[in-house]
Amino acid sequence: MSYLESLPFSTGIETRQISAENPTGEKGGACRETPDPLNPDLFYSKFAVDLGKGWKVRPFIRLNAETTVTLADIEGSGCINEFFITSDLQNYSELVLRIYWDNEKNPSVESPLGAFFAIGHDSAPHTVESLPITVVNFRGCNSYWQMPFRKHARITLTNDSNKNADIVAYRILYKLFDVPDNAAYFHAEYRRSVTSREHPEHVILDGVKGKGAYVGTYLAWNSLSSGWWGEGEVKFFLDGDTEYPTMADNGTEDYFGGAWGFFRSNPIKPGDVEQEFSTAFLGMPLAKTTNTNGPRKYSLYRWHILDSIGFTNDIKVTVQALGWWPNVKYQPLADDIASVAFWYQFEPHASFPKLPPIERRWDR
Repeated sequence: MSYLESLPFSTGIETRQISAENPTGEKGGACRETPDPLNPDLFYSKFAVDLGKGWKVRPFIRLNAETTVTLADIEGSGCINEFFITSDLQNYSELVLRIYWDNEKNPSVESPLGAFFAIGHDSAPHTVESLPITVVNFRGCNSYWQMPFRKHARITLTNDSNKNADIVAYRILYKLFDVPDNAAYFHAEYRRSVTSREHPEHVILDGVKGKGAYVGTYLAWNSLSSGWWGEGEVKFFLDGDTEYPTMADNGTEDYFGGAWGFFRSNPIKPGDVEQEFSTAFLGMPLAKTTNTNGPRKYSLYRWHILDSIGFTNDIKVTVQALGWWPNVKYQPLADDIASVAFWYQFEPHASFPKLPPIERRWDR
């Protein structure tokens, strides 16, 4: 059943929303604060002192440096349907999003905030126009990934920087109902590496055990070499594959829906640069190509919404970094690639690799 087909069947389901104005999501719990500019938790209530209680008294929260805040703590069974967040902190790689299902100790979602929303380059914020993820000017981050839970859901945000985030605005809309037994849990994992010429491969996902479906790939790609960078294949190793994968795409640009290098014409004309695009299921909303012979930044997403990749025991996903030598042979590239893999699976899930420290997540 598609999203539109399901709308007539959502009538009467208990719906709640957590935000700074209603941090618990309880019925009738929003907009209860009284303006008090001397209260650090109500700093922005100073704008509502003439209006009083019930107006825009606590629209945001502040997240101090090197601290964690719980954005949502939900008891019961249901599904998170929408998640909006934005912050005035300049580098979204310094904010870490974690989501825990059913009182688990290890998060099922762990990613720098920007990369989760397909804007992984700190120095180059951009819009994203896709079905499950939308980023609107300026850095208004919206997720429509459906996230079911059966007992409990907890969402945290950590500020790993040495600067306070004076504004964090957020909204988490969810419905409470009995989740069917065949519904799997949402997962997302961040990785970053610099590929080597000896083995020019970035691992997007590995170590997953269990039954599930792979539903999305995001790459923040820094091309450190001159010339074309996207000749490598995306490979899916499924259910016991070792040396050889079950699925391999034609090349990086093919996997993300492009052809002939994302350029406007073929053959390529002098001065041509990659063309940015955003669609419902795939896109390259950033192609920062100021210097075609030096480092360039690309933001790429592919959502497997209608073409999810099922697995019954395990899955590994990789992407190669290949260009061309002047003798028309593949050139192994040493490129800087960050990724977020998105998938559903039944719990328990294997622990994620340790998140890189902040200095290895910055992307200026």
